[in-house]
Amino acid sequence: MTLPLSHCCRSAALWLVAAAPALAQPAKPARPADYPIQAVSFTRVKLADNFWLPRLKTNTEVTIPASFQRCEATNRVKNFEMAAARTGKFATIFPFDDTDIYKTLEGAAYSLQLYPDEKLDQYMDALIAKVAAAQEPDGYLYTARTIDPAHPHDWAGPERWVKERELSHELYNAGHLYEAAVAHYEATGKKTLLTIALKNADLVCSVFGPGKRAVAPGHEIVEMGLVKLYRVTGKPEYLRTARFFLEQRGQHSGYDAKSPDPWRNGSYWQDHQPVVAQKEAVGHAVRAEYLYSAMADVAALTGDQRMLAAVDSIWQNMVGKKLYVTGGTGAVPGGERFGGNYELPNATAYNETCAAVANVYWNQRMFLLHGEAKYIDVLEKVLYNGLISGVGLDGKSFFYSNALQIKNSASFPQTEPQRAGWFDCSCCPTNLARLFPALPGYVYAQRGRDVYANLFISGTTDLTVDKQAVRVTQQHNYPWDGQLKFTVSPATATEFNLLLRLPGWARGEALPSDLYRFADAPAAPAIGIRVNGQPVRYAMRNGYAVLARKWRKNDVVELVLPMDVRQVLANPRVVDNQGKVALQRGPLVYCAEWKDNNGKASNLLVPAATAFTARYQPAELNGIVQLTATVPAVQVDAGSNSISTARQTLTAIPYYAWANRGPGEMTVWFPARILDVDLVTRPALQAEQKK
Repeated sequence: MTLPLSHCCRSAALWLVAAAPALAQPAKPARPADYPIQAVSFTRVKLADNFWLPRLKTNTEVTIPASFQRCEATNRVKNFEMAAARTGKFATIFPFDDTDIYKTLEGAAYSLQLYPDEKLDQYMDALIAKVAAAQEPDGYLYTARTIDPAHPHDWAGPERWVKERELSHELYNAGHLYEAAVAHYEATGKKTLLTIALKNADLVCSVFGPGKRAVAPGHEIVEMGLVKLYRVTGKPEYLRTARFFLEQRGQHSGYDAKSPDPWRNGSYWQDHQPVVAQKEAVGHAVRAEYLYSAMADVAALTGDQRMLAAVDSIWQNMVGKKLYVTGGTGAVPGGERFGGNYELPNATAYNETCAAVANVYWNQRMFLLHGEAKYIDVLEKVLYNGLISGVGLDGKSFFYSNALQIKNSASFPQTEPQRAGWFDCSCCPTNLARLFPALPGYVYAQRGRDVYANLFISGTTDLTVDKQAVRVTQQHNYPWDGQLKFTVSPATATEFNLLLRLPGWARGEALPSDLYRFADAPAAPAIGIRVNGQPVRYAMRNGYAVLARKWRKNDVVELVLPMDVRQVLANPRVVDNQGKVALQRGPLVYCAEWKDNNGKASNLLVPAATAFTARYQPAELNGIVQLTATVPAVQVDAGSNSISTARQTLTAIPYYAWANRGPGEMTVWFPARILDVDLVTRPALQAEQKK
């Protein structure tokens, strides 16, 4: 979420009395439908993983404290204090700056489940009290107006909600408040933030709806937040209002449908068509993926088949034509938006970190709808590549955008060459702060007697299957090693199905579409499964190995995945990648960076027959498997005015780890052979020649 054009009721006392019983014992509403599969809650999964747990610990010890500190230093907290006093001048740049506090509170709440911290808990209580004090009596919460209603932020408009479609972000702020409130309530059992959120949601529901005010929210997420509040309280108004907001899209008469400009035709906001008529991922990528997540939520909870068909079609378009090999989305910097089909440039790739977060949310929901491994395959690609590339290994430096190529040339267009500690629009750092500690909730899912193991992350979960307690423990060194071990321990012998995801990449499928493929897909990938040391036969269902048996205490399942280095080819319609290959090992996409390759990366070739060696390097970049191979490298001899190739060692590192050792060249896609040479005169040289 960034700049929309260039970048980025009853009294409080009565309400609390009425709401208190529902909060004490959250209702279990009778719903006409729901996700057929349910994720196992983050509160029931304890991680002990060599790859992810250090990242979550860094998020707790560095990212979240740094985020709170920066919210204080940049006056985001001061905005709430002034709103409580009803005096002062809005002290930050954007009216959505309130959400950086909400997202950090959400991340901190999840984090308390991993690492209980009394001091952090007390700080959060104090901060939530400031949020409560800033809320107006009827539930309205938006510091950009409340501080000085006579002189609100320029984007806010003279009255509440009047600029919600384009600029104000009033409902966007509300959505992040709701998400934070539910996380805080689930993690701590406290109702303080939830009470604030419900009071605001009641106001929103009283203002918007049939026969009342109508708008398609300019930056989606309020829809997702309302669904979460519905799940906690069972209050049908929240679900109805979420659906109402979705159905307002494509109803605005002020757009020019014939204009190719995404702001003039409404596609920038996904407001160009009714949602049930949309078939293609368009517009601002973060807004879009929050919208598609909400569409999945509402389709699941209402049984709306037209909405389900639409979100299915949009997903197919994104995965088949608009997804980077690293899982990034949003190719076009102008508007941070999806481009046309197969428009996937490398040097100018925008790939906002927030879009990676939103893509995780969306794919998780698509899996819960359909139970197909392909959605988790995409989610895993995003997690291990385009998402964690957004934060440095130090936990306090970030990428807003995530390019696939950086070249040292003043004439070469590119996005950010190095990470920054904070941004004027700091949605990405705070989005990461909330996603990381929520990761335990993505590992397992359940549908009756089907238990899905989706992500390969060491740790323990406690489930209930047919009223029997079952513990599942993972122990392995993924993603570096493909030897996976699961220990299944029911309290008493219990029949159920353990579904192990067999990743598409392990089955010879680079992506569940023809957008990317492996250059040398083997006829029979080496996947093996043993139970208690014995090879077993298994049925395949939607990309899962189904192990159906009566499980007994300490049954051991071993899954072996091939970890060969694979060359990836793009669909020929991706112009930037014609004649090029990318490198993948397991779920990880690799890149070459200047630091390891004689100061350059743009001169390296990877012919089809190149053989790579994979070696774990514990001292490099917090421990990585490094790839090396001998390849041709283009050499320019300025003295003799000649170009040649020479053999040298190519060293590749996981894409997520680049830019942790200073700025310089980087590339994900390598030419397989020389087809042409572009002679580019640098601007400085051009100026010199004109003298």
